[in-house]
Amino acid sequence: MFGLFSCDIGIDLGTANTLVHVAKQGLVINEPTVIAVDVKNNRVAAIGSEAKKMLGRTPDDLLRAVRPMRDGVIAEFDLVETLLTTFIKRVQKYPLFIVHPRVVVGVPSGITEVEKRAVIDAATHAGAKEVHLVHEPMAAAIGMGIPVEDPTGNMVVDIGGGTSDIAVIALNGIACQSSVRTAGDEMDEAIIRYMRQMYNLGVGPTSAEQIKIKIGSAFPLEEELTMEVKGHDHIAGMPRTVTITSEEIREALNEPITAIIDTIKDTLSRTAPELSADIYDKGIIMTGGGSLLRGLDAKIRQVTGLSVNVIDDSLICVCKGTARILEDLEKYRPVLIASSN
Repeated sequence: MFGLFSCDIGIDLGTANTLVHVAKQGLVINEPTVIAVDVKNNRVAAIGSEAKKMLGRTPDDLLRAVRPMRDGVIAEFDLVETLLTTFIKRVQKYPLFIVHPRVVVGVPSGITEVEKRAVIDAATHAGAKEVHLVHEPMAAAIGMGIPVEDPTGNMVVDIGGGTSDIAVIALNGIACQSSVRTAGDEMDEAIIRYMRQMYNLGVGPTSAEQIKIKIGSAFPLEEELTMEVKGHDHIAGMPRTVTITSEEIREALNEPITAIIDTIKDTLSRTAPELSADIYDKGIIMTGGGSLLRGLDAKIRQVTGLSVNVIDDSLICVCKGTARILEDLEKYRPVLIASSN
């Protein structure tokens, strides 16, 4: 009887954003992984987009706006559990006491056993009947429609908010992988440092992210861009506006981008010769929000000599992959790295 009410949920639990896919409904949630907590009573005041608006703006003695995922892993377990519970309840047609959903969660390839258990526990406490974990690059490959069971090698580079995961996938497994905790968030931090050092101007994470999106690049542009940035003058102690260029932001982003490219090169150097030949023929597949940085594909192409393809739906590939796994769990069981039962 309860099979009539079954609800399979695929989740991309990201450092920057959480995406939720529900069977027969599609992508139903795509919101920032941010929670605002009332300091006085420790209750959750807002979740997702509403909470993100409060980042860097809330009075310390009233509200605390936090990102409970850091570098791709759970930093504040209770808040992640609350976030998952809220999102799962939001997408459930029936109360959790009637039906407990099956859940597949995409996680970074460098996740530890302790971190795996934390994700499974959080999803279980949030009301899931079964919880299965899959590496994000594998989920992204499945979401793209790559036949991961084939012996042919595919290199997937998934640049998210907290981690960049590089994996060579073949025969339902990851033949070679690397994970570096340098990704979109570290790019934002690099911009914050640059603005402080070069202009004595304080800007917050949200402003830094907007700078990255609007004029950020990894490779010279045909037409360079400029942007006005408002911030706090550390010397005068007053608000100030400066005009910055895409060349400056490219300089600011050089360190994190170099770290990501070095990780790709390291993974390539450790890949078996036959799989390397496949990658030479097919090139590198890029996904994740960080892959959308202007010219990053061109920079990687220049350094590696390989073709680089950025997937059109880079932001939702992992979530699509978790959904496809749930559609045929037996077929994809070999790709799962941990389960609650």
